[in-house]
Amino acid sequence: MARKASKTSWKTLRLKRVYEDPSPDDGQRVLVDRLWPRGLTKERAELTAWLRDISPSDALRRKVHAAPEGAWEGFLEEYRIELNADSARASIAELARLLEAGPVTLLYAAKDEHRNNAVALKLLLEDRLLRAD
Repeated sequence: MARKASKTSWKTLRLKRVYEDPSPDDGQRVLVDRLWPRGLTKERAELTAWLRDISPSDALRRKVHAAPEGAWEGFLEEYRIELNADSARASIAELARLLEAGPVTLLYAAKDEHRNNAVALKLLLEDRLLRAD
C-alpha cells in the first residue's frame, strides 16, 4: 500500500497553465490532462511526469464541455468516483511520491483558471485528506 502524503503536502500543490513558461519555483511539473496540449512540444513543457490516468475520463470531459454552465458540482462528484479506480489510485500514489521530494505544480491546458480538471483534482485530494483525519 502506498504511503500517504502529509497533510501539508496536498495543500502545497501548485496549479499552472502548461502554456506558461516553466519556472524554478514550479518544482516537479506534472501534466494532469488526458490529451496532450495542442501546439506544445515536450521540450518546452519540461515535464517531470504526465499522469493521464489521474485526469477525468473522455466521457466526463466531453460531458462537462457540452454543458459547462452549472455542471461544476456534478463534474466534481463524478470525478471523485473516477479517482477511486485502480489506475487513478496508482497515479495518486505517484503524485504523493513526487510531493515527498518537494514542490509539485499540476499543469493543465484549459483556458479557465478556476474550473478545470487540475483545480478539481487539487480540491478533491485536499477533501479526501481532510475526510481521512
